[in-house]
Amino acid sequence: MADTQAKFTQGNLFRHISIMSFTASVGLIAIFVVDLVDMIFISMLGKAELAAAVGYAGAILFFTTSFGIGMAIAAGALVARALGAGDEDEARRRATNSLIYGVVFGAIFAALVWLNLRFFVTLLGASDETLDLAVHYLQIIVPSLPFLMVGMIGGAILRAHGDARRAMMATIWGGLVNAVLDPILIFGLDLELTGAALASVCARITIAWVAMLPLIRSHGGLDRPSLQSLHLDLRPILAIAIPAILTQLATPIGQAYVTRAMAAYGEEAVAGMAIVGRITPVGFGIIFALSGAIGPIIGQNAGAGLHDRVRGAFRDGMIFTAMVVVVVSSLFFLARPLLAAVFELDGIALTLVFLFAGPLSLMFFFNGVLFVSNAAFNNLGHPFYSTTVNWGRHTLGTIPFVIVGASMFGAPGVLIGQYLGGAVFAAIAYLLALRVIGAADQPPPAKEPFQRQARLMSLFHHRR
Repeated sequence: MADTQAKFTQGNLFRHISIMSFTASVGLIAIFVVDLVDMIFISMLGKAELAAAVGYAGAILFFTTSFGIGMAIAAGALVARALGAGDEDEARRRATNSLIYGVVFGAIFAALVWLNLRFFVTLLGASDETLDLAVHYLQIIVPSLPFLMVGMIGGAILRAHGDARRAMMATIWGGLVNAVLDPILIFGLDLELTGAALASVCARITIAWVAMLPLIRSHGGLDRPSLQSLHLDLRPILAIAIPAILTQLATPIGQAYVTRAMAAYGEEAVAGMAIVGRITPVGFGIIFALSGAIGPIIGQNAGAGLHDRVRGAFRDGMIFTAMVVVVVSSLFFLARPLLAAVFELDGIALTLVFLFAGPLSLMFFFNGVLFVSNAAFNNLGHPFYSTTVNWGRHTLGTIPFVIVGASMFGAPGVLIGQYLGGAVFAAIAYLLALRVIGAADQPPPAKEPFQRQARLMSLFHHRR
């Protein structure tokens, strides 16, 4: 049974990476497409402040979602390693406790953010009507974070089992619910931004429900929770979750600074950046999915002691990233006229979108390098390396680069600086990941307790 569960310890690594990434990306892209459609619908209302409000709100939602990603990384890594070691009981117990902690921590985090929404949105540079609209939008969506946590953690556990298809279906169903409700609520009931927020809440509930069903029906179900088991798993979960959450929170904080820098150039610039923020995950959904897809592959092989396959998975992840980025960047460039027509772009918004849908999108390769390297860190016992690299990338690799870029090129320089800084820290992450993988190849040193036990046994036999 362990062999069927730890499916990534056998077979072609590039094929595993491709299948996991493509299947996971279908679900992700479904959600991202709905977010893009939200932006199209809101743009059709002809109010620049609505599009800008969504841009500001997106930075806050990115912040809350990153908390969920961190918990999902911990759950996926722990379950994958248990399955790789052939311990299905431990895998089921850790899946159960990860879900419980995810709901509890998610509710606390959501409450803290909800109580300080106006402060956070003001910090991003929003003001007047745009500020009120963004806060109203977020007041509806943020309380649904625990449902999103269940969906994300459940999907990570499914991927740890190698069941990327069912993880994909959870997000697809969520995307379909959002897509159906959006036009009904935004236009049919004339709820505008409120309708878009309510549709997102319904989608999150759907994702949670559909992700949980296969865990219960097809993967051994969940354990009966107990204080003893919760206490047993708290430390290993937090050991990965805390640095993973800190790692993920670096991204929205860096993006918040970029949003504030862009706000200096007006609401049209913020709206243009918001459009870039919507088309990026749609185009590069496969790369976003790669970070979650390659983790179980590395984790299972590490748990099984197959270090050559760990190294091979890391190498193939880089090759896969390069191939996807070249193809998607070419499609973005060809789609420039379509983007201009759909979003009715002109002025600085047109400049920013065309800048990205051209040479700048090729720079997304370095984001992929960071994703794959972070997966290696999280699954090889060095989660704080992810934290260090990501915070460096979104502080030292963002703030000075954005300042210099903006001073040289204005609003376009904000985006240029952001991507150049990312390239520098991607190189650092790549070299550090190679070092971690190389260290994993070495046999671990004998542990002192075992050495002491051997000496006692020797003394015992000598006296006999």
